[in-house]
Amino acid sequence: MSREFSFRDEWTVAASMAEVQAALVDLEHYPSWWPQVRAVLKLGPDDALVVCRSLLPYSLQVRLHAVHRLPDLLETVLDGDLEGVARWRLTPVEGGTHLRFEQDVRVTGRLLGFASYAVRPLLTWNHDRMMAGCIAGLRSRLA
Repeated sequence: MSREFSFRDEWTVAASMAEVQAALVDLEHYPSWWPQVRAVLKLGPDDALVVCRSLLPYSLQVRLHAVHRLPDLLETVLDGDLEGVARWRLTPVEGGTHLRFEQDVRVTGRLLGFASYAVRPLLTWNHDRMMAGCIAGLRSRLA
């Protein structure tokens, strides 16, 4: 078993690409609409520390560094409890914007690293719950 995870999620929201992009780059306000994002500390123009907790009783601390902030691509490098990359790809569609979320990460740390071997399906389920909270919150925020 691996400590590496690749996630792919896709949704459509009834908002323009500019509105979606503005919400996604505004990390400091994530806790107001994304329930699983518990705290965000801005460290600089391109850096933030994010604390996430989904349904499992464990909080992840991840440092994000913005790599791309294009109208159709938002990409960040992650380090901390997860190391890797996360990106949002935005495409205009009739009635809104199609979002594709891609995350390729490696779990770090002893406890979480062990869990990635022992309960991989549970961690994947927990991620799915987190992303369900994301899209529900984003749709609500953009409504």
